[in-house]
Amino acid sequence: MVSPTDASADLDVDVEEGRPAIVRVTGAGDPAVWAAGHRDALRRAVARHGAVMVRGLGPRDAAEAGRVLRNLAIEPMTEREAFAPRRTYEQGVHSSSKWPSNQPMCMHHELSYTLEFPGMMLFACLSAPPRGGATAVAEASRVLAALPADLVERFEREGWLITRSYNDEIGVPWQEAFGTSDMAEVESYCAANRITFEWTPDGGLRTSQRRPAVITHPEHGQRLWFNQIAFLNEWTMEPEVREYLVDVYGRDGLPFNTRFGDGDEIGEDVVQLINKIYDSVTLREPWRAGDLMLVDNLRMAHSREPFEGSREVLVVMGYPVSLDACSPSAHVAG
Repeated sequence: MVSPTDASADLDVDVEEGRPAIVRVTGAGDPAVWAAGHRDALRRAVARHGAVMVRGLGPRDAAEAGRVLRNLAIEPMTEREAFAPRRTYEQGVHSSSKWPSNQPMCMHHELSYTLEFPGMMLFACLSAPPRGGATAVAEASRVLAALPADLVERFEREGWLITRSYNDEIGVPWQEAFGTSDMAEVESYCAANRITFEWTPDGGLRTSQRRPAVITHPEHGQRLWFNQIAFLNEWTMEPEVREYLVDVYGRDGLPFNTRFGDGDEIGEDVVQLINKIYDSVTLREPWRAGDLMLVDNLRMAHSREPFEGSREVLVVMGYPVSLDACSPSAHVAG
């Protein structure tokens, strides 16, 4: 167990097969004060394990979670190109993405399709569901090692392509995703971030961008499977959801989809294989109210499992990292 007087020492971390590393806190008092005193030890623990759950710290609301954030000295970053809506509680503190509770959010690295992404994710559970809803994690280096060599070689050579069709019905409208209603500003952002775009006659926006599938951790030197190839692919959707969206929007008008970097379609078998490998290395621990989890967003993918009941998990994205600092495996183009 960890007491408030242990600030100068490394934390006592429990590591068990199939679960993320867990620090159990007793007698912490003010969560933000405890976080300030154990900031360096928590960073060392995340560097060692990739993800650490802090159990028993107990932030009770968004304001208290925000104080913990500030005392951990996590520099929050502004999300751009979001694919699902969030509620903002205060600067840098958001709800988890709004996603149907009966559908999983499959393994992914946050904003891995952008040129600058969070190096660290902080999750704070204010309300845990009675069943399901875990934020599970999976180590990207293990996923990379388990994938077939020829598939990895192709993705390393070509990268991956993400296409998006923004509308007012599914996901977020382009005005929310880009933080502006000025079309010229969106065009400037796309040009600066190597995104090709076209405006549709009804005022919608379609974009595509090619990104590397494999990067190197700028601190640890590990090669990592870092992308959202499977999560944002049409074959990860529930069959009835996919069929409905294809019927309404057509395959070229899906809210999001992924392809090989050369534009070839990614087959259902490839998506199932990637998700199966993620499953084989997944670490999960059910949330309890008051839990925190810190995740190295480069080293660890994360997911959100289906749930029943009420669930409120706050999210902070911090320590922005530039793609150029990560020795990307493929040339990045629009």
